[in-house]
Amino acid sequence: MADPEIVRAVKEAIEKAKPRNFLESVDLAINLRDVDLSIPKNRINEEIILPHGRGKPVKVAIFASGETALKAKDVADLVIPPEEIDKLAEDRRRARKIANEYDFFLAEAPLMAQVGKKLGIVLGPRGKMPKPIPPGSDPRPLIERLKRTVRARSRDKPTFHVPVGTRDMDPEKIAENIEAVLKAITSKLERGSYNIGSAYVKTTMGPSVKLKVR
Repeated sequence: MADPEIVRAVKEAIEKAKPRNFLESVDLAINLRDVDLSIPKNRINEEIILPHGRGKPVKVAIFASGETALKAKDVADLVIPPEEIDKLAEDRRRARKIANEYDFFLAEAPLMAQVGKKLGIVLGPRGKMPKPIPPGSDPRPLIERLKRTVRARSRDKPTFHVPVGTRDMDPEKIAENIEAVLKAITSKLERGSYNIGSAYVKTTMGPSVKLKVR
């Protein structure tokens, strides 16, 4: 059962947002305090499983061949065979398009070095370097899990946003997603919730509503 205060804030954020002609995301905005983000190890870069998913598709691409590629075909949004890696490296515009379009990347372990060398310049700055998986393994469970996952990434800025649902989702479920994100973030901060200066919930284009962070 979600915290009633968070449920109330979610409902208020949705009610205050004007109707739009597209399905807005609901985002959690977190402002850190007393965290030296000039030190890379202090930065937040977490993948968090949302108990109720994002409310919209999360796209997963995989660099794979043979049996792994066959198993991934039905669940991955894009399967990239090894011979395509060089082609993507030569066509930087297409590589950037794929990097922007897909949320998460996987790669068979033997392909990791090739992907890093050829496409690291495109995937790295976006925080989208692939996760390695053993060759011949079944990637389906990992892909299904990633489709319920969001990335929380602060870089060197104290304020960052995390998508926690969509406007048409049950506020209770959005609130439970928010709780999952806050729990994951506070566990990574040296002083826990003290290092969270403030947190807000908002739709893509709607006003922010402050949350009580305990």
